[in-house]
Amino acid sequence: MRALILALLVGFALPASPALAVEPDEILDDPALERRARDISAGLRCLVCRNESIDESNADLARDMRLLVRERLVEGDSDAEVLTFITDRYGEYVLLRPTTEGVNIILWVAAPVLFLIAMISALVYLRRRDSAPEPTADGLSAEEQKRLQELLKD
Repeated sequence: MRALILALLVGFALPASPALAVEPDEILDDPALERRARDISAGLRCLVCRNESIDESNADLARDMRLLVRERLVEGDSDAEVLTFITDRYGEYVLLRPTTEGVNIILWVAAPVLFLIAMISALVYLRRRDSAPEPTADGLSAEEQKRLQELLKD
């Protein structure tokens, strides 16, 4: 029984740890450059997997991008220059966290604005519904009853 519990705990703990796809031949000799490369590549999206960073992806394109990041760092580029180079080459979609500049500001502002519009609309609807006159219990007036009978005869 203890072995089963231990196996279950280990099985549940393993998926929680990050699975890095960085291969040993990609790792830089300089620990500071490697740390910078990991920080940069953790924020870059794999264009094949689409919901993983290039550090987590086993796709060939992700490997190429990891190597490109390391190559640029070895050449002396700053982190910002590496990100600029990658986004110029692959587009802004490659960023896991899009920028809040330019046209992207619409994406960042649209959700809260639409939420506020929905809340205001719901509030207006509920207020109008509460102030609407109650339907009469008498039913139809004599004129309405006569009109209904004419429509039913046809």
